[in-house]
Amino acid sequence: QLQLVESGGGLVQPGGSLRLSCAASGYTLDYYAIGWFRQAPGKEREGVSSISSSIVGSSGSTNYADSVKGRFTISRDNAKNTAYLQMNSLKPEDTGVYYCAASPGRVGVVPLFPWEFDYWGQGIQVTVSS
Repeated sequence: QLQLVESGGGLVQPGGSLRLSCAASGYTLDYYAIGWFRQAPGKEREGVSSISSSIVGSSGSTNYADSVKGRFTISRDNAKNTAYLQMNSLKPEDTGVYYCAASPGRVGVVPLFPWEFDYWGQGIQVTVSS
């Protein structure tokens, strides 16, 4: 059973940066596409970014929500079985609980809808405030 654990969240001022990590255990991560999602109070969970499987289809293909393009960067280190989300130029509207998730690799697909993901971390709080 694949298990995911997020780390790196916290409180940051507007314009600041954070890097979230998603450490996997129980199975090798390279088979899976990895996604990052967030959920603000009273809002639905939304896809932030995803990266394709390293061994199924086009390795390294990425997908970003329009609201984070140019500010967030997703990456993965298969040797460490870990994925990352580098978040720069953070805004108050980026506040929320951030989740990483894993989806079995599929050719030509870089998923970003919650229903496409089978495994989820417990979530970590990110607060952007002065």
